[in-house]
Amino acid sequence: MHRLIVALLAALDAAIAAAVGVVAVLAPFTLLWVLAFGTGADWGALWPVSGTLWQFGHAVPVQVLLPDEVLSSLGIAKEAASFTLSVPPLALWLFTLIFGARSGRRAADARAWLSGVLAGAVTFTLLSTLVALSAHSSVLRASQWAGILIPSATYLAGLLLGAIRRAWAEGDDGIVDRVHDVVDGWGDWGPVPVESLRGAAVAVVALAGSAAAGFAVMTVLRGGEVIALFEAARVDALGATMLTLAHLLYLPTLLVWSASWLAGPGFALGTGTAVSPAGTDLGVIPGIPVLGLVPENSSMWMLVVVLVPIACGALAGWMVRSRLVWERTATGLWPRAAIAAGIAALSAGAAALAAVLASGSIGPGRMADAGPAVGPFALAIGIEVLIGCGILLLAPRHRDELAEERTDRWRAWQADETSDRAGLTAPVD
Repeated sequence: MHRLIVALLAALDAAIAAAVGVVAVLAPFTLLWVLAFGTGADWGALWPVSGTLWQFGHAVPVQVLLPDEVLSSLGIAKEAASFTLSVPPLALWLFTLIFGARSGRRAADARAWLSGVLAGAVTFTLLSTLVALSAHSSVLRASQWAGILIPSATYLAGLLLGAIRRAWAEGDDGIVDRVHDVVDGWGDWGPVPVESLRGAAVAVVALAGSAAAGFAVMTVLRGGEVIALFEAARVDALGATMLTLAHLLYLPTLLVWSASWLAGPGFALGTGTAVSPAGTDLGVIPGIPVLGLVPENSSMWMLVVVLVPIACGALAGWMVRSRLVWERTATGLWPRAAIAAGIAALSAGAAALAAVLASGSIGPGRMADAGPAVGPFALAIGIEVLIGCGILLLAPRHRDELAEERTDRWRAWQADETSDRAGLTAPVD
């Protein structure tokens, strides 16, 4: 496919990704605006708030400035009139990342991934700039530079992930193939980078699935608390619907908190608080319905849940080892040790990024500290995944593996002998 066509299609993908994200924020607020104020209300404040919330959904911190009339009507102290929100609903961030990866993969399939990545990144940056320059609200304020750079960096990361992964697997007749050839020349160490990435992806996906399972279990066990908090909020059907949508948008963020709890460090719900398997120390927390899932008490016996990340690492090690045995590569101890260390380091890096995105401020005062701590979460994931994948990758080779290898060698020797005999007996012209 011609590079210009690839670039145009990538630019169209970027425009669709930005438009869908903006509409996903704008549509519910438009419906709420119409039902609450009618069609004759002033629509001037709708876009600035929606545009700022679109930036917030891409992990851009937002400063909230409550006017005096709101403070007096709700009975809020003046000290809480200004605060920062920096724990975003990561569903929108994930959508942009995945949509970017899809666009990058399509550009790599067309053998013009570099043109596609550049066109898509430039287009999304221009649209992010347009949103940042036009969305100015007196209640919600975001930094213009952050509003431009963070969403654009998210989409660019997705583009590069999708494009380079597909180009590495299928070839691109360019720089990726040259790097691939260099790595293949490393001999027994050649599989280390790719298998480290593959194992880390397996570990992270398994950990995310485990966090989702744990979240589902807590929903079953403490669903009554959530319902009670919904009832205490005293909202009508429209308000309950908006609360539910907000909970769904925050689901990836809550899964990061759940993963941190499984890993051991847990998370905070205010300055000086802790929610972990070793113990729960909470003060007064906001009456947000989903926070009803937080366990009131913990026990040292709950520390057994740290076996879950170890099992995720073991799954990654088993899948990587199976592939290495099948391809008969990285048979030495040190290459496999390097793969185990790479899986652990990359998993810890993914955990650190997730903790950075899912932690910060959720309100004024002591609520300025919420979510998992970056360092402890990343360190715990790295150690636990290393234990799991190290057991599988560094364990002595099983007799079935050795027998299979001897059989393969014998078959290869037989094939060479057969070809040599055929060459000796072939008639000479």
